[in-house]
Amino acid sequence: MAKAGRRYPLVIYTRMIDRWWPAIFFLGLALLALAWPFYQDLYTRLTEPWRWMTLAGLGAAVILVSLIMLALRKSAYVQPFGDHLLLATPFLRMNISYRRILRTTTASMASLFPSKSLRGMKREIIEPLASMTAVVMELNAFPISRSVLKFFLSSFFFKDQTPHFVILTQNWMGFSTELESLRASGNQPLQHRTANQSILSKLPKK
Repeated sequence: MAKAGRRYPLVIYTRMIDRWWPAIFFLGLALLALAWPFYQDLYTRLTEPWRWMTLAGLGAAVILVSLIMLALRKSAYVQPFGDHLLLATPFLRMNISYRRILRTTTASMASLFPSKSLRGMKREIIEPLASMTAVVMELNAFPISRSVLKFFLSSFFFKDQTPHFVILTQNWMGFSTELESLRASGNQPLQHRTANQSILSKLPKK
């Protein structure tokens, strides 16, 4: 079984969910509050029960969605393995082979995504994260098409049009160290095998 490293939650997803789940939860409460007068009125409750039932059902469904979002706030993460990096979100699980990674660098989110170049919601999302350090993995090619990736991943995973991923975690140093360590150890068997084959090729044949 391939050696597995630690899971590092993706801060962007946590930030986005923390921003939205309370608003959705209180929207559900508001719908339940609107249903209450229709339920409380006996005549309406008996003659037009669909009024309160519709509002109450919508309210309960919206509250359920907000609680699911809260439960999933840490479900987006990266995890290094012996021969690949797993990038997982609630709707996408993708293995990135170490052979695809050309190099990794680090940069602040402020330098990757200047707030002056962003507007509206994107600026509000990135401003509290501007001082954090991200790991940028430069690739020789994406594992799947860029259009599919942009459908499942936030735009903050991409700083430009080149093949790469911007990985933002709380412990960027731990993630970077573990990633490079597993990448190096994953390459050792191939190096040793090549060296052994080279030595054996030089032995005299009987």
